Amino acid sequence: MSIFKTVLAAALAATLATGVAVAPALADTPGKDWMPIDQVLTKLTEAGYGSVRSIEADDGVWKAKASRDGRSVKVQIDPQTGAIAEKAGKPGDD
Repeated sequence: MSIFKTVLAAALAATLATGVAVAPALADTPGKDWMPIDQVLTKLTEAGYGSVRSIEADDGVWKAKASRDGRSVKVQIDPQTGAIAEKAGKPGDD
């Protein structure tokens, strides 16, 4: 076996051993105990957000793009409580 094949085999074995190559990406999937997406939309509407352009599960929270007070905003919604945290965005960042 050539040196290249030996190094490649060792790197592949190390990656598989750590689970990096085979671990599913669960961070972008709503959890079992998360509020449903329609409830998230209701929370946003009740809090004064309009023109909701997207809602997605990401990094353990619901993330949404909407408008409020005439400006585009990004918000994070706690998936269990529905608490909304507005994130500072860059100008023109939709």
